[in-house]
Amino acid sequence: MVKQNNKIKISVLGLGKSGIACANLAVSKGYDVFASDSGKQRTHKEMKLNNKVSVEFGGHSGKVLDGDIIIKSPGLPCELEILKQAKKRNIPVLSELDFALNFAKPKKIIAVTGTNGKTTVTTLIYEIIKKSYKNTFVAGNIGFAISDVVKKLNSSSVLVLELSSYQLEDSPGFRPNISVSMNITPDHLKHHHTMANYVKAKANIFINQKNNDYAVYNYNDKYLRKSVQKTNAKIFAFNYTGNGIETKNCAYYKDGNFYITKGGRTVKFCPKINIVGRHNIDNILAASTAAYLTGTEISVIEKVVSAFKGVEHRIEFVKEINGVKYYNDSKATNVDSTKVALESFDKNIQLILGGQDKGSPYKPIFNLIKKKVKNIFLIGQAAQIIKKELNKAAPMFECGTLDNAVKKIFSLAEHGDIVLFSPACASFDQFDNFEQRGKEFKIEVEKLNA
Repeated sequence: MVKQNNKIKISVLGLGKSGIACANLAVSKGYDVFASDSGKQRTHKEMKLNNKVSVEFGGHSGKVLDGDIIIKSPGLPCELEILKQAKKRNIPVLSELDFALNFAKPKKIIAVTGTNGKTTVTTLIYEIIKKSYKNTFVAGNIGFAISDVVKKLNSSSVLVLELSSYQLEDSPGFRPNISVSMNITPDHLKHHHTMANYVKAKANIFINQKNNDYAVYNYNDKYLRKSVQKTNAKIFAFNYTGNGIETKNCAYYKDGNFYITKGGRTVKFCPKINIVGRHNIDNILAASTAAYLTGTEISVIEKVVSAFKGVEHRIEFVKEINGVKYYNDSKATNVDSTKVALESFDKNIQLILGGQDKGSPYKPIFNLIKKKVKNIFLIGQAAQIIKKELNKAAPMFECGTLDNAVKKIFSLAEHGDIVLFSPACASFDQFDNFEQRGKEFKIEVEKLNA
């Protein structure tokens, strides 16, 4: 617990969305706040940052070490020199998640993680839960800083969190009432260095759970099957068919129906499914299970799932032009996510790949591309790496930028083709984030009709 005391100095490392929100929260609680960012200088007004926060830009000076507590923004490497110095001085380093939750005691916390699917699952949980719990909020990696949301929470609130490996890595003491772990495949390895470190970070979501909590996890994932053994929570497995599940608490899909079994009692629901791809069966299973464990009626779950149209930037249908369908999957920032997107369509795919390389191999999608993709259109910094690894999987066109790729596809695509923008890379070489990248794709597609 961080004591509220205006004599305590807080140093915030990184002024992204969560860093700014955290600094503002700290000021509102009476702390003396200093913030340090390695980027270019911005004004307090530009950042919507409280004027009481002292700031520095262009690097992290020794002023950071004047803080009694350092709050590290997610994604900043632990190897930063300033953090090494903080460790030598025994200065506590907290995450925004750790700090913010000191000031909130919600009725329940539901936390979702996974290499892929977590935004869809988090959104769907939120949409279901808010039908039963009016005071429900969503935050975290989904785009809403936790520090902004905690001000609205009270003892009747339900907080639904999407958490990345970055956030969990820095929050070893975090405890949700319900954890949801979707899958673990290679991602962010430049940051975590090894797969073992990545898996360990993800495992923090349930490591502190107690025996009255629930850990919902994908039974088909070998990493999760092993990691979940370390939790004290009641484990609740889900998978596509239910085959192999050896726990009395489980969820599965069979013959077009969804089933949730809890303590020997099974409920069945049959929602209309509006979101493309087999992976979305897993997403529905996970979200429905988490909602059911809060006491939400199965009829409510069925109704909300039937109305759910998915999330922006995740295999999002944009438009059909001359018999060609365009899909925006900008949120596919890793290879496994692109693999899932490719599996969602049969054939005749015009695929846009590229962006900022994340250090994971592209070979795992070679056979899928060879089977389903007519052409690959390469963009961004990773283009040459992808070209080398996927050589001969499909004809390739080096387009450089997203607008060039869309124009090139328009000149080649035929009636019945699927245009899939599923880059398998981060966006930061040419865009601020995957959202901006996805919006740009949709703008370029709209131009085709002009």
